[in-house]
Amino acid sequence: MSARVRVAIADDQAVVRMGLRALIEREGDLEFAGEAGDGLGALALVRSAKPDVLLLDIRMPGMDGVETLRAIAADPELRGARVVVVTTFAVDEYVFAALQAGASGFVLKDSAPDELVNAIRVVAAGEALLSPSITKKVIGRFGGHDLTPVAGLDTLTPREREMVSWVATGRSNAEIARELVISPETVRTHVSRAMVKLHARDRAQLVVFAVRAGLTVP
Repeated sequence: MSARVRVAIADDQAVVRMGLRALIEREGDLEFAGEAGDGLGALALVRSAKPDVLLLDIRMPGMDGVETLRAIAADPELRGARVVVVTTFAVDEYVFAALQAGASGFVLKDSAPDELVNAIRVVAAGEALLSPSITKKVIGRFGGHDLTPVAGLDTLTPREREMVSWVATGRSNAEIARELVISPETVRTHVSRAMVKLHARDRAQLVVFAVRAGLTVP
């Protein structure tokens, strides 16, 4: 990744693209890498511009955000791109599908500018960003339904399973540590081990695994 985080935008509304571009260009550590108005354009943009982070609208005509995510994940040359879904909806039928397809975070379009910028920085650093409100609704809607096996789940220790459950609440390591009265380093260690055992790409994928396996906080 370059010294500045290169950020691309894909949204079918020109006014939204304009606002996001202005937000990116005012930050010294961010660099605007291009924009697209639909999914096919977004895919072409990621291939040509190789951005560090793509801000992706989930609902677009033609090729929607979920299809775009799947196409990015299927292309070995594009897997380094991190995707933050920027949506009007806190949760809908697309959100869990987007998580499964490889989204590293979600941000609502009406979020404060600082929250959007923070999301870009967090995801660019290799972390996942899922607000507690979104993860709570995802688990509420999808958790406990159509449970499917998760490879490697039986290799987790009871503590690691517990950590995966807590990650699925959308809390950070520091917040989990406060809840359990343990150190953030301890949380980080257990989460990291769980990610290795489950071959999880990031914390967002841990949420997917937790929902699929029906794991909830005790």
